[in-house]
Amino acid sequence: MVRIIIWCIGFLLTLPAMALTQVTATVDKNPVMAKESFILEVVADDDVNANAFDISALSKDFIVGQTSVSSQTSMINYTTTRTTRWTTLLIAKKSGNFVIPAFSIKNQQTTPINLKVLSQSNANKNGNKNSQQDIFVETEVSSTEVYVQQQLSLTVKLHFSVDLKRGNLSQPVIENANFTQIGQDKESSTIINGKRYRVFERLYAISPQKSGQLIVKSPIFSGEIVKASSRRSNFLSFGESKPVSAIGEDLTVSVLPIPKTYQGTWLPSELLSLHQEWQPSSESFIVGEPITRTITLTAAGLSEEQLPAITMPLPHGLKVYPDQTELHTGMNNNRLVSQKVKNFVIVASKTGKFTLPEIIIPWWNTVTDQYQQTVIPSQIITILPNPENITVDNNIENSTTNTASTNNAGMSDSSSISGTPLQKPNTVIIYQSSWLQWLFLALWLLTASAWFISYKLRTRQASVKSSKPSHKPIKNKTSADYTSNKDLYLTLLAACKQNNGELTLNLLTPWVNCLAQTTRQLSSLDEAIIEINDDDFSTEVNELQQFYFGKNSQNNQNTWQGNNLLGIIHRLHKEQPHNDSQPSFSLNP
Repeated sequence: MVRIIIWCIGFLLTLPAMALTQVTATVDKNPVMAKESFILEVVADDDVNANAFDISALSKDFIVGQTSVSSQTSMINYTTTRTTRWTTLLIAKKSGNFVIPAFSIKNQQTTPINLKVLSQSNANKNGNKNSQQDIFVETEVSSTEVYVQQQLSLTVKLHFSVDLKRGNLSQPVIENANFTQIGQDKESSTIINGKRYRVFERLYAISPQKSGQLIVKSPIFSGEIVKASSRRSNFLSFGESKPVSAIGEDLTVSVLPIPKTYQGTWLPSELLSLHQEWQPSSESFIVGEPITRTITLTAAGLSEEQLPAITMPLPHGLKVYPDQTELHTGMNNNRLVSQKVKNFVIVASKTGKFTLPEIIIPWWNTVTDQYQQTVIPSQIITILPNPENITVDNNIENSTTNTASTNNAGMSDSSSISGTPLQKPNTVIIYQSSWLQWLFLALWLLTASAWFISYKLRTRQASVKSSKPSHKPIKNKTSADYTSNKDLYLTLLAACKQNNGELTLNLLTPWVNCLAQTTRQLSSLDEAIIEINDDDFSTEVNELQQFYFGKNSQNNQNTWQGNNLLGIIHRLHKEQPHNDSQPSFSLNP
């Protein structure tokens, strides 16, 4: 208890001694080199508010780094001492003689410091300009003169020959430009004037967005290094560190405007090329089969966002299904190389020779400083008939044979609706009506008219046995007879219901021929779509073609769903004028 009283009395006696009496300011090195960091330390002999130190006066001639504040209180022989210490990291912006002004803290002022800042050339006249420094930053641009939106690269290298405890390299400051880091940091080592340095290298791609002078402000490195200590035997010396900072030279780039004579989308590049590939690789293709044309656009010095869209106009008779665009970006000899790949799936709806228009992309060659065009020339492709298609010959024998085959296929498909397996019918395509068909149709109509008249004249008392009507359907029907029956319609509905896309594609055109009852026979799905003139029908048929003919059709693990198309066909069959009815009686043999 006595000791506590004595301690309190001693504390009260020392209170007057705790008043602030002195403030000092020192630097850890003088002279210093431009772009080299040094430490300013301000010490007050009292416990002072951390905000009492104002460093705003230093920002004119120095780059001001982080300021740390520490307070310490000690008592020796009942004498209490308190100190407040501010540590600030500074970097001189340029060489010359400067004065660190006096700082005022609680009516106490520090003594001004005369600081000499040496240029890099004066610091080391015999060797590398940075050989005297333990840590320094180098910056370099690939070109000092570029066009607006032309890409250039910025290389930043951090050199250090001391042990780093921690560190951070900031981003460069660039106004009126887009920039991004390319790849990961690279680490290496080098020897400069007999001194070994570890090097961290970082690469940026810069795209100026405005003409004029572009200022590239160097990134700033801030960190801590392990501090050498004379207390070799004292374990407290381990882990001691001091803050360091380094900054490179600011760079200036001249940005030229777009030439007034340039026409089109502005593409400044060192190299721009177009390349195409065909699958299958041939100049002759088969109608109805998918053709894949791959166009690749490669540009040096442009980002993938700057690459223009790739379009491919096609003549009538060819349909195109473009896939999603693939974009790639990489580096080649410290140059940004971007690539755009576009796949087009082409399906021909008719035979013949087709001319594909040329593809032209204008650009500005930054190497030759000239306007250029990259062109894929126009080319002619030949579409051949599909050998698997069955064409009706314009004679009686082939017509009868094909009609019987079609009738059998229709009966098999219609029976599949009631539960029997659906069999794929032979597809009959009629390109032109024969005069023999019209002759047989006229004879058939005359016979039917004669029978109808005789039937009306019969008496109701005639017995069924005497008449012996045959209910056997006609076997020797023509293609026109087949399409007037419900067989084709029911077979098409069954194909949609069972999600059989291939059979549906084969039956759509004959069904439209039956439905439309035109004087000419439609030979392709394109003509059938135009004839129907229904948006829902067109959309579903195009999706069906894309499912089987698109790029990913062979790798598609899903099954085409025909419910939507089934409903549309059912609706159109009701809306369009047609003749589905069959007579309930047949001609007598």
